[in-house]
Amino acid sequence: MKKVDLGDLRGDIVIFGGVYSNLHALEALINHTINCGISPDNVICTGDVVAYCAYAEDSVKLIREFGCHVLAGNCEQQLAKKSKDCGCGFEEGSVCSILSKTWYAHAKSQVSDLSLDWMSNLPERIVFNHDGLRYGVVHGGASDISKFVWPVDSDGILEDEFNLLQTQIGKLDCLVAGHTGIPMIRDFNKKKWLNSGAIGLPSNDGNIDTNFLTITTKNIKINKLEYDINAAYQAMQATSLIQGYHNTLRTGYWPSQETLPVSMRV
Repeated sequence: MKKVDLGDLRGDIVIFGGVYSNLHALEALINHTINCGISPDNVICTGDVVAYCAYAEDSVKLIREFGCHVLAGNCEQQLAKKSKDCGCGFEEGSVCSILSKTWYAHAKSQVSDLSLDWMSNLPERIVFNHDGLRYGVVHGGASDISKFVWPVDSDGILEDEFNLLQTQIGKLDCLVAGHTGIPMIRDFNKKKWLNSGAIGLPSNDGNIDTNFLTITTKNIKINKLEYDINAAYQAMQATSLIQGYHNTLRTGYWPSQETLPVSMRV
């Protein structure tokens, strides 16, 4: 397991995940950090740079040029291994698993060997200190890169994953995860579980803006990201990625609810 320790980070921190090949959202996120004077050294991506949207290779190129820290998502690991599927953890035969075949094939056809080599060297854990707290970053969970940990899960589920991560990388105050695409700030047993949500797709709440996380000395906050949704939508249409996720950009709802816990479905 490859781990990167960033040491002590000072100043504001931006954490985001789930770019999902949405180049327009990534451009907006980067512009936000530049406008706020936040260095790429204080920006962390929780993985899945590549997925549902149109610009897989261009998104990888841009995030590499930007120079922020990037954690391996399951999509990066699967592409780097030249696997046949995304390894997202969807149940076989579910709508999500069926739809993934199209976008994964599109992404696979775009990404260069240079990008695949970069993906194969991404870390699986990132650690940093900020304002007296120690943070550990994973993609899904400590037990599985594709582990779904939801806002409605019990404290016990969070505790088990948190404790396992501590056995892997040492004592922590906060765990930061991605993968679900749903933002989350959860306090439990004097610990925190954070999820930035995704910038590439809305979080199934009917709001078409997407999400990222900021950590400052004053607070930890989920933020909305505005970007050129119409351009992203048109790019998906132009590349025949019209199996449902293109509509998510305009409706704020996912094409399938099967992945979600029953209480979170709409």
